[in-house]
Amino acid sequence: MEAILLVGGQGTRLRPLTVNTPKPMLPTAGVPFITHQLARLREAAVDHVVLATSYKAEVFEAHFGDGASMGLAIDYLTEHEPLGTGGGIRNAATALRGEGPVLILNGDCLSGVDLRALVERHTSTDAVVTLHLTEVADPSAFGVVPTDADGRVTAFLEKTPEPPTNRINAGCYVFGPEAFAAIPPGKVVSLERETFPMLLADGARVSSFVDTTYWLDLGRPADFVKGSCDLVLGIAPSPAVPGARGESLVLPGADVSADAKLSGGTTIGAGARVGAAEVAGSVVFDGAQIADGAVVRASIVGTGAVIGTGVVLDDVVIGDGAQVGAGCELRSGARVFPDAIIPAGGVRFSSDRS
Repeated sequence: MEAILLVGGQGTRLRPLTVNTPKPMLPTAGVPFITHQLARLREAAVDHVVLATSYKAEVFEAHFGDGASMGLAIDYLTEHEPLGTGGGIRNAATALRGEGPVLILNGDCLSGVDLRALVERHTSTDAVVTLHLTEVADPSAFGVVPTDADGRVTAFLEKTPEPPTNRINAGCYVFGPEAFAAIPPGKVVSLERETFPMLLADGARVSSFVDTTYWLDLGRPADFVKGSCDLVLGIAPSPAVPGARGESLVLPGADVSADAKLSGGTTIGAGARVGAAEVAGSVVFDGAQIADGAVVRASIVGTGAVIGTGVVLDDVVIGDGAQVGAGCELRSGARVFPDAIIPAGGVRFSSDRS
């Protein structure tokens, strides 16, 4: 089995975290996010993975190398000009080694889908493409994918106020050779708007695999925090979490005060220091410092950032190396960019501002 991981996006919705680090490499429950995907692929008997890179492409190979540490063989194909979802897949396909079905995963979706069962569905229906579909409470916020009684995809519909189904594309596919051949090489191509509708129009079999286990798109800060915390709490599945499931995950080398209160699936990164503070449902990256009396809730504290005494962070993103002075309060979507300095008491409240 082979797989392609689409990891070329710039992660603009997660800025400022992605100023220095590509989105799929952000620490999530103690390891780069795609480590969880690679580990689940290995569990599903995949042995060769192609990473379709673009933004900060060098970071991936520097960390994973040839993939041996993950029990995989990993190749890297870089898009020097963005080619869209379809074009990126076509570019990465040049590094595939076989002719069997290929799993393709978006590099920002955390999922519990049974990958072996997904491949079995693909082969048993003799499909050209098989899509993992998940069900959401409010499908009007997504494009939806209706199917017939046999599970065959009948259309790809853009966002509409009255969608005919609550099933959406979950960003995980199985491709056969015909699917790759349907994408012209070297061109910008959208799977959702071009490739998939064209296959349907040509009468190709596009199958669905509906799975309603855990699924989350980690593209926004609040969802990134939730995904990391769900992994630590054991709500989201992954064999790659480096520790026991529970209220918190403290990585080796971190110094956490006995008076600190950690809860809600919080991760404290390697080398971080946490005083007598409250950290709930948050992600603290390596080397960050949180002083006594600080309260950090539903927030991300970047690598090497410094949070002063009595600071309150609630639904906030703090960039790498930033400093928030004593007594500041930041709430409701505030974002502090890397290396910024906020003086003591300088901010009491900020909403959806950087």
